[in-house]
Amino acid sequence: MKSSSMLLVIATLFTFITALNVDILAKANPEPVCIRDFVGENQLVVINIKTNGRIGDGQQLNVVVTDSLGNELRKKNDIGTSARITFTSFHSAAFDVCFTNVLETKVKYSHLSREVELDIESGAAARDWNAIQVAEKLKPNEVELRRVEEMTAEIASELQYLKKREERMRDTNESTNSRVKYFSTLVVISLVGLGAWQIQYLRHYFKVKHII
Repeated sequence: MKSSSMLLVIATLFTFITALNVDILAKANPEPVCIRDFVGENQLVVINIKTNGRIGDGQQLNVVVTDSLGNELRKKNDIGTSARITFTSFHSAAFDVCFTNVLETKVKYSHLSREVELDIESGAAARDWNAIQVAEKLKPNEVELRRVEEMTAEIASELQYLKKREERMRDTNESTNSRVKYFSTLVVISLVGLGAWQIQYLRHYFKVKHII
């Protein structure tokens, strides 16, 4: 299937680290290259971007992060060797990290590209546990237990969300089936009534014409 933009879909049910390497060609009018991930409500998301380029190498690498509801979460232009983007999700929804690599007009070469290494961390995996350990003076095993506890809570919350979503889909299916059943019954009754009316009309017509 042909598309004006390349969409790489990475769906995650639970909170894990997503790592991906993408080679993005530089063009005068580039199409966005998008990576999709899913995040739960009120979760911290950290996007780490590393490239093999630099500012002023004839390419301008831009990134914009939007969710599936159409909200622009973050935007950063002219990325050099690395960039870090953080945001907190407002809804349980998918979000897209879209790159465009613009070829500068003064550059004579037309086969330039940027290799992008992308790491997406969300939830407990995105928190700076070293800073938490120092701030709260926790032991290494206490930090690990805290991290596992938060990840377990996130998994339980995700399962609860999936359960509610399944319940909504089931209710929708049952409501649709009920409406279809009533509509089918109405159609049958209408057809029977129309058939009876046609029979009575034809009998009356034939009597008037003295055919029967």
